Amino acid sequence: MVGIGEVARAAGVSAATVSRALSGNGPVSPATRERVTRAALELGYVVSSTASSLASGRTKNVGAVVPFLGRWYFSAVIEGAERALLRRGYDLTLYNLAGGGEERRSVFEHFLLRGRVDAVIAVSLELTADEVTRLLALGKPVVGVGGPIPGAPALTMDDIAVSRLITEHLISLGHTRIGLIGGDRESDLDFHLPTSRRHGSEQAIAEAGCPPPRVVGADFTIPGGYRAAKQLLGDPHARPTAIVAASDEMAIGAILAARDLGLNVPGDVSIAGIDDHDLAEFFGLTTVALHPTRQGERAVDALMSRLHPDAPVPTVPGTPAPDDRGAVHAPDPDAPAGAAIPLDFDLVVRSSTARPAV
Repeated sequence: MVGIGEVARAAGVSAATVSRALSGNGPVSPATRERVTRAALELGYVVSSTASSLASGRTKNVGAVVPFLGRWYFSAVIEGAERALLRRGYDLTLYNLAGGGEERRSVFEHFLLRGRVDAVIAVSLELTADEVTRLLALGKPVVGVGGPIPGAPALTMDDIAVSRLITEHLISLGHTRIGLIGGDRESDLDFHLPTSRRHGSEQAIAEAGCPPPRVVGADFTIPGGYRAAKQLLGDPHARPTAIVAASDEMAIGAILAARDLGLNVPGDVSIAGIDDHDLAEFFGLTTVALHPTRQGERAVDALMSRLHPDAPVPTVPGTPAPDDRGAVHAPDPDAPAGAAIPLDFDLVVRSSTARPAV
């Protein structure tokens, strides 16, 4: 069996350098890392995860806790996190809270407390005080994505600003009768995103002097958006000229509903969403891109800056330069507990929105 010493001799470096290069722990130049990696591959050397854990006291495993797994946004965040973790030689263990009740309690009372993770990413969770206490009691780095966690840093999206942006786009086109498709009561229990997005749109509409919008709840799915749009568009005498959906999936459902009612998008009704879902471009959907995959990568950066404060922070591919919203900054390992790390977003105009016909 090939040992670390043989890899070190083949690469012309010390065993300690081989360890740093293959584990991602500690500074190693890109050229040296490539030379070590090539030598390890040629010799068939495989890092022993057990030995590495015993030596470092770490499992090289990060836990990710999500409220839903089947929703596009959450799977995209997890995809980004897993991609970033793999680059650093870490595994990811996923904990899905969709079951609620006893299953949810077991995650915080048993699975995470077993100490099998080095850090935790909590995605868009509304945690109880007891759950926060148990999470912080792990004594390991925790970072939130999409929602605050008292006592831990969180990557936060200004959902009010996001929904204002997309609504102001419609107002700038001349729309005054705007309908809203928001979250239903159930989807608002675990995270307050639906309420925040509705408030942002309502603020923009009120400030523009437009009539108050009609709001129909839906469950953040394409069928839910379809049903809600049928309610908004069914009465030709009270029909809005534009619809803002709190997610792209609901907006896509609204586009399909409009077509089934014989309406042209955007000739008869403009429809806009939020997220920049994988299907948004196919449907020509105007939306606000939230870059969820990038969010997962940045969450890992925030964790690694605490697990390995001396290691260089890699640049997330596609990350724009910082702007006046504080859009993109390297994680600060000395940031105070509970610090908010702003996330960036961008308006993407496509063919589903246009000036109203009348």
